[in-house]
Amino acid sequence: MKLYLPLIAAAALALAACGGEPAQPAAASAASEMQHEHPASAASEAAPASEAASAPAAAAEGCSQVVETGDSMQYNTAEISVPKSCTDFTVTLKHTGSAPKISMGHNIVITAESDVNGVNNDGIGAGPDNDYVKPGDERVIAHTKLIGGGEETSVTFPVSKLAAGTGYKFFCTFPGHAGVMNGVVKLAE
Repeated sequence: MKLYLPLIAAAALALAACGGEPAQPAAASAASEMQHEHPASAASEAAPASEAASAPAAAAEGCSQVVETGDSMQYNTAEISVPKSCTDFTVTLKHTGSAPKISMGHNIVITAESDVNGVNNDGIGAGPDNDYVKPGDERVIAHTKLIGGGEETSVTFPVSKLAAGTGYKFFCTFPGHAGVMNGVVKLAE
């Protein structure tokens, strides 16, 4: 399955250069194939292309946030504010750098503040094939897949998973990143 990804990307570039279909659909197909390689993590990610089309509607209502990161260990924000009025909330992670995910991969994991260390340690043990998130970890409210330079991923979760009066954090579980790549998730009025 992984051997097909470079072929798909090359075909997409060739079509784009020849005035054929744009490369984006092939990239979406490759992303879909990658999600199928990791079914445990794909279940908690945003749904495939059909639900991705509804993301702009959520954005219009203020029920989404884009977080950027690059080739350094930092997010471009220290807070994700989730309105109580939203049924679902979408977090989109964009890796604006060029480093591959094997050396400078990033994800976003959301948990209760008290669960950060345990989830991070268990995620490191789960390894890169699980996006550094322990499969089936019930402490994890939501998580994106691990991405590298030039990639983007999203996760949508029910706002009902957040309780008023509880502290929540978002962080990167790539080994060594959580200590500096973290922020607060706030349930807002």
